[in-house]
Amino acid sequence: MKPVAIVTDSCCDLPPELVERMGITVVPLSFTISGRTYRDGEITSAEFYRLMKAAPELPKTSQPPVGAFMDAYHRALESALEVVSVHISSKLSGTIESAREAARQIGGQIHLIDSLNLCGGQGLQVLAGARAADAGSPLQAVVRAVESARERVDMIVGLDSLDNLARGGRIGRVSAFFGGLLNLKVTLTVGEDGAFEPVARTRGTQAALQQTIDWVATKMAGRRRGEFAVAHFEQPDCAEWLKDRIETLYDVTGMLLVETGPVIATHCGNGWGVTVLPSE
Repeated sequence: MKPVAIVTDSCCDLPPELVERMGITVVPLSFTISGRTYRDGEITSAEFYRLMKAAPELPKTSQPPVGAFMDAYHRALESALEVVSVHISSKLSGTIESAREAARQIGGQIHLIDSLNLCGGQGLQVLAGARAADAGSPLQAVVRAVESARERVDMIVGLDSLDNLARGGRIGRVSAFFGGLLNLKVTLTVGEDGAFEPVARTRGTQAALQQTIDWVATKMAGRRRGEFAVAHFEQPDCAEWLKDRIETLYDVTGMLLVETGPVIATHCGNGWGVTVLPSE
């Protein structure tokens, strides 16, 4: 029996091959589009994009049921003494509440962490915990690895518009900053409390991309080494440009380049995200 197993949810958007290699258990959220319900990851992002464009309304997303977490925890406890379960920000989803109820029913072996983030910002925390768990670290060290990553990680999101966030009701304090200018290129970050906060509004993709790189520099704060994640939905050229610029400017200890899954894409729409985790 290993000391700790890692569980997360599909909003981390980690590549399946990496999840398998690191022994991470991912509990999928689900989405309903044109009357049919899918689990996150069940269809490709390209197929989801085609369905979303043809659908008369925005897809509906759902957090995993309590039973899905109970199943995941029971499986994880077959090979580990404890479980560290890391999830999308509680300000953006009720997923951690399902996980919390499952943990309550199972007992004290489940240790929940609110990532206060999503996508790459969540995924790099999960990876930090998975590396510690894979090394055989005890519970306290695995929890500290995740919490240390949470303290240092920052993520910026660049969107073609705020339409999806506005329709999904997750725009919050951002709306006061951007007002009705939903046709601009906009950049958002995830604040310390796990909710979206405005960064800037720009006209034109290249200006938004450069603003993203400038933001990365402020978060690196003169440091040269770090781990990064670049995610996108229907913006592969932008993602490649951002990846190339980051690899030119910094000593990159790890780089993830991923396409966001349907649940994240439902709420954010077309765009990109860059996650920064400076080295300690």
